[in-house]
Amino acid sequence: MEGERERERKRGGRVCCVCNKERASVKRPKTLQHMCRECFFDAFESEIHQVIIQNSLFTAGDRVAIGASGGKDSTVLAYVLSKLNRLHNYGLHLFLLSVDEGITGYRDDSLQTVHRNHLQYQLPLQVVSYKDLYGWTMDQIVDVIGFKNNCTFCGVFRRQALDRGAALLKVDKLVTGHNADDIAETVLLNLLRGDVARFLLSSILPFSYSASFSFLYFLFRRLSRCTSITTGEDGPIPRCKPFKYTYEKEIVMYAYFKKLDYFSTECIYSPNAYRGFAREFIKDLERIRPRAILDIIKSGENFRISTTTKMPEQGTCQRCGYISSQKWCKACVLLDGLNRGLPKLGIGRSRGGSENGNESKVEKSIQGKQCGTLDF
Repeated sequence: MEGERERERKRGGRVCCVCNKERASVKRPKTLQHMCRECFFDAFESEIHQVIIQNSLFTAGDRVAIGASGGKDSTVLAYVLSKLNRLHNYGLHLFLLSVDEGITGYRDDSLQTVHRNHLQYQLPLQVVSYKDLYGWTMDQIVDVIGFKNNCTFCGVFRRQALDRGAALLKVDKLVTGHNADDIAETVLLNLLRGDVARFLLSSILPFSYSASFSFLYFLFRRLSRCTSITTGEDGPIPRCKPFKYTYEKEIVMYAYFKKLDYFSTECIYSPNAYRGFAREFIKDLERIRPRAILDIIKSGENFRISTTTKMPEQGTCQRCGYISSQKWCKACVLLDGLNRGLPKLGIGRSRGGSENGNESKVEKSIQGKQCGTLDF
């Protein structure tokens, strides 16, 4: 036994399972393969390329905005997509798109990283801010709402801000750095939230078929949407997730070995986010069974609504023109609550201000800054 260990030591440890030449320096979390750095880089980039080709994410000539936060995911996405665009001649026109939420000590620092990436990768940069679009910064919102529900506001505002920034750039697609871990967490979160609502469903089912169907449609649509590699085809600008099957650990390893310039500090408001519990659970599952992440994504993909089911029609917000299935989009509901001094008004399920007795009251109360209006 000692002789075998000595021979292993003299050989310099494990040999790469791909080239069988170089010393392995990486153990892939997804496949548990031992690889040298160059083989890991090739495998990582080739998998992303295959995802792009197999799912027909882009068409030659597309203008594509990369959601850039300065973090590891968006930085690696910008680097890899730029490289693959040159290597495989996708014919894409790439842009960096960043959102300034107005979080002192976090976003101002990460935006400096984005500006460096803009110079390093020679990609045009567009920055949009909550202050310009909504008249509020996240620091101001947290001062009013507190730490409990701040992520609700930020998530809704950020999603719309990205779409509005993409509209300013006149792009055809918006790509984000959501990875396999993120998608698995979202599937789990939707199921956890569904468990609570399903308990309520048992009490309304005998009385309201339409309410029951609305909830089931909402639950399955969210599960289907969060696992789709492309979403928003029915909206102004489709969103793509090239990292759908890419593990977060592999993105970190790629960024580390490539010595990419990225910002690694966590948002100062995120430790209180409910998503953190799902993230810890996913990490525990991954330690036991690495393929658990992909299995959860597959489970989410298997939730589908029958093709014969009539779907609610997608409309536009009467206030700002953004896509919405309600009279008002969620951003306008939240913003109206902030401007009226009732920040918790929009927390929870929104009725878009269309409830019989409240519709006129809500409409008369619109005095604050509206969501920026753009042609979608």
